[in-house]
This record gives sequence, structure tokens and C-alpha cells, in this order.
Amino acid sequence: MLTVSAQVKQTLASLKGVRATLETFAQIEQNNEAREAFSSGAREIGLVIGDLEKRVGLLEFQEPQYKGF
Repeated sequence: MLTVSAQVKQTLASLKGVRATLETFAQIEQNNEAREAFSSGAREIGLVIGDLEKRVGLLEFQEPQYKGF
């Protein structure tokens, strides 16, 4: 069973992968509307990533034994 910290970190890694994929699609997309949709999605996920990174920092501060996992 994963700890909350491990689950949050796993989710964070997944979201970073999704953001990278959206950024790639935005770069190769020919349709301007679709390109903007991909870019917008990547920006929104970036905000969520920032929030989760703060949460990971708080979790590691509260539970130092999980730092680095």
C-alpha cells in the first residue's frame, strides 16, 4: 500500500508526463485553435503541478521519513 506522500508524488509524475505530451502536441499541431487548446491545457496542468509540488513539500516537512521517495 502506498503512502499518501507516494501517491501524491506518483500523481505529480503522471501530470508532468501529460503536460509534456500536450506541449509536444501544441508544437506539431497545424490548426491554430487546436494548438491553443493544447497549450492552454498544458498551462492549466502546470498550475496543478505547482500546487502539488507545494503539497509534496508540506508532506515531506510534516513526515520527513518520506522525503525523497
